[in-house]
This record gives sequence, C-alpha cells and structure tokens, in this order.
Amino acid sequence: MNTATRNQFRMRLQSLMFGLLYVSAAINVLALSGVCLYLAINGFSSLSWEFLTEYPRKMMTEGGIMPCIVGTFLLAFGSMVIVFPIGVATAVYLHEYSRHSRLTYYIRFGINNLAGVPSIVFGLFGLSFFVTFLGLGVSLISGILTLAILTLPIIINTAEESLRRVPDSWREASFAMGATKIQTILRVIIPAAFPGMLTGCILGLARAAGETGAIMFTAAVYFTPHMPDSFLSPVMSLPYHMYILATSGTDIEKTLPLQYGTALMLIFLVVGMNLLAIILRDRLQNKNKQ
Repeated sequence: MNTATRNQFRMRLQSLMFGLLYVSAAINVLALSGVCLYLAINGFSSLSWEFLTEYPRKMMTEGGIMPCIVGTFLLAFGSMVIVFPIGVATAVYLHEYSRHSRLTYYIRFGINNLAGVPSIVFGLFGLSFFVTFLGLGVSLISGILTLAILTLPIIINTAEESLRRVPDSWREASFAMGATKIQTILRVIIPAAFPGMLTGCILGLARAAGETGAIMFTAAVYFTPHMPDSFLSPVMSLPYHMYILATSGTDIEKTLPLQYGTALMLIFLVVGMNLLAIILRDRLQNKNKQ
C-alpha cells in the first residue's frame, strides 16, 4: 500500500468515525427532545398559578408544588455553596502543590471512585452519618451535606481541568514580577480558571437538583405543612414528590397529570439555574478577555 492509498484510507476512516459521532450526537439530541416534548404535551396543562404557588392537598391529588420547588432550590444551591470552595481548594492543591506522591495517588483514586458510587449509597451514608450519628435528623442540612459529597468529584475534576488550561507562562510572568505562589494562585490562576470552574458548578447543580436516592433518607419527606424555617427542618423536593406520586399515591391515574407537571417544572428549574450560571460564566470570560 503506497502513501497515497494509505492517506485515502485514513481520510475515509476519519470520515466514517466523524459520521458515527454525528449520528450518536443526533440520537442523544433526539432522545432528549422526545422526552422534553412528551413531558411538555402531558404536563403543560397542569401548570398554573395555583399549581406553582400552593401546597398539595387531598392526599397529593390537588393543589400545587410550591414547597417542592423551594426545597429543591435550597438543596441544590446549598450543596453548591458548601462543595464549590472545597472542590476548588482540592483542585488547587492537586494541581499547584502536590507532586506525584503516593498520597496524591490515593487522593485521585478516591475521587475517581467517589464519582462512580450510586446515589443511593450516598443516601444511606447520609442516613447513617448525618442523620443518625451526628443527630441532625431528616433535615435540610443533612440533605445539603449529602448532595455536597455526591457532587464533590464533579467540582474537583472540572476545576482541575480548568487549572490545567491556564498557560504556564502566566505563572512564570507572575513570579518574575515578584509575586509569591499564593498571590499568583489567588490573583492570576484562579481568576483565569474561574469561568471553567463554573462549568463544574453547572453540572453539579443539575446533578443535585435531580437526585432522589441521596435525599430520600436524609432530607425529603412525603408532606410538610410549612416551609423550612431552619436548616434542621425537613423539606419536600420535586424528584421525591414525583417518586411518591408514582409509587405511593392513593389514586395514580388522578395524580398522573401532577407527575408530568412536576417533572416539567423540575426541567424548568434546572434549566433556569443552569442559565444563570452560564450567563455568569460568559460574563467572566468576556471580562478576562478584555
């Protein structure tokens, strides 16, 4: 096989691989679009001002999902407030300070294993440690801490990848100007990598908002007659509300529109929080370019 034939074969193989990637991406987009369209068709009729602002009534067959919306937002946002600085600090240590030591190997090994643990295992851990051992009970803070541990690998991996993309020349220029290492990290490296770190925050928000297994033993309850007034109060959440309606409802057929409406509202909530994070990230990127 001469060089021209070999290059032609490589070009055809490359075109075939790219074609398969395009087909795979199109299948994923179509599947997502189909699910969203199905939920919109079946759940849009349930969306109303009453549905969004009132409490559930009559064994969850009437009323609204306001406590679920508030609970989901508090759980997702609260977990990010705790896990984001911890994840960024861990990524800074791994990339800027640690060397290829055995300790670093074990840390990375633990992070990778933590990323593959099922969410129900985090829920059982939260039940045994936060709820029982620490005596926090089924509460908002127990759910926030459990979701923080669950999303920690996402934050660490994306933050560390963002740090890798900062050119080494920026570090060298900062050191040449007389800055210390900590000054370089705080004033040069982290601001440059921060927009990429927010990508991990976006992924973590989506993961935390849609979790059921991690909060069903630690934070979420079937029904609560009031909004959470402290971190030790239990909360309702959209994913757990759907789970209850689908598995333990008194009238499954009657609650079916409420299930679709709740699922649609969860999508809107996740998309809304992600859009806010994306807008903030883009503004920071534009500011850094200027």
